[in-house]
Amino acid sequence: MPNSKTTLPRETKAAVLRRLLARKAGADLATLQLATGWQPHSVRAGLSGLRKAGYAIDRTEAAKPGGTATYRITGGPEGAR
Repeated sequence: MPNSKTTLPRETKAAVLRRLLARKAGADLATLQLATGWQPHSVRAGLSGLRKAGYAIDRTEAAKPGGTATYRITGGPEGAR
């Protein structure tokens, strides 16, 4: 058998956003920033891009004063998995 390395496809940052937003609890802006290494405005642009692609993203206000809003995917485009 030849010495060949099998490399897995790299997860894109958009895929990271989708994965975190698909969780039952969703994710806040700070979590999305840490996972992607993006600035807040870039994370918000990524959210807008997902919305344009047909994803429904729900924004839930913080339960406590001074808390942060949580984002969660509540629906996807036709045929998306």
